[in-house]
Amino acid sequence: MKPIAVIDFETTGMSPAQQARATEIGVVIIENGQITARYQSLMNSGAWVPPFIEHLTGISNAMLRDAPPAAEVMHAVADFVGDIPMLAHNASFDQKFWDAELGLIGRSRVQQFACSLLLSRRLLPGAPSHKLGNLNRWARLPDTGKAHRALADAEMAANLTLHLCRVLREQYGRSTVDHDFLRLLQGMPAAKVRALLAAAS
Repeated sequence: MKPIAVIDFETTGMSPAQQARATEIGVVIIENGQITARYQSLMNSGAWVPPFIEHLTGISNAMLRDAPPAAEVMHAVADFVGDIPMLAHNASFDQKFWDAELGLIGRSRVQQFACSLLLSRRLLPGAPSHKLGNLNRWARLPDTGKAHRALADAEMAANLTLHLCRVLREQYGRSTVDHDFLRLLQGMPAAKVRALLAAAS
């Protein structure tokens, strides 16, 4: 499998359109069935962290005062990722923040996102929940640390993605899995997934 950059943001709210900003980013690169590189940083945008977000993530306003500026972090992580295709769990959320934070430094995304949430709904229909932590426990994947911290969640999403690739190989006989195929699969109606996989194997 060619490299995929799996990312996760912690933020002050749900949407950049509502003036929410990123507080932390974690990225792991997966390639050939394993994690090969990691990036993590808190990021100080000057935004205020509401108490319920601090309780959820453990990221406080005091911690962010000593963090590197958001612009510095985004330049560094954009260089780290380069043009590698991207993936996140509930990718619509992370894509919005990636695009917004890049826009603030005059850069733009050059690659597409895949979504492990959409993929898990199609490939793991028997899972009792498709929340990231619940899926990882159900599939008995490695414990990567505290949930709602960016690197731990990025590693969970990476391990889940590698598990989904194993499912495609072992249950459906898909010999090669790439980012384009994952994006095709996630966009298919669930009822048509088996036909797609049978034709693609």
